[in-house]
Amino acid sequence: MTEIRTPRLLLRGWHDDDLVPMADINADPRVMRWVDDGSVRDLDETAEAVERWEEEWDEEGFGLFAVEVLASGELIGLTGLSVPWFLPEVMPAVAISWRLGPQFWGQGYASEAAHATLEFALQDRGLDRVISINRVGDNASENVSRKLGMVPERETVHPVYGFPLRVHAIDLTEFEA
Repeated sequence: MTEIRTPRLLLRGWHDDDLVPMADINADPRVMRWVDDGSVRDLDETAEAVERWEEEWDEEGFGLFAVEVLASGELIGLTGLSVPWFLPEVMPAVAISWRLGPQFWGQGYASEAAHATLEFALQDRGLDRVISINRVGDNASENVSRKLGMVPERETVHPVYGFPLRVHAIDLTEFEA
């Protein structure tokens, strides 16, 4: 699996000792408010999710990275690419996403990790387009999408949970790597 270094972060594969800190992030209602139906997840659910993320690397050649701070080695969350099967109207597509613990919000980590992920999508995986799917009202994620140069493409509704979604897109041939 690919590792990516940015000035402050390491995007890497998942380690066994990542489960507890990632489960802590997934157990925080402030974080999960914007994910799926907003339910928090426990350690077992996090372990199952990490297993699915690792399988996606094998199946698609991309997936979700664990994100750690280089200076401390601390896991702060995830970023990466996935196929948004839950939203058939945007298919075929590859979506970028990020999820960080709240103590790491507002420091530019999400934008830094996501920018490196877009470079990976273009340069290493040869993708020419990436989308982000955000719940309407998740202003922090909207801001990250805009910082990446993504533009709103459509509004829709989550097919299972019924809340409004905004899809942003970027043509990676115009991306400033």
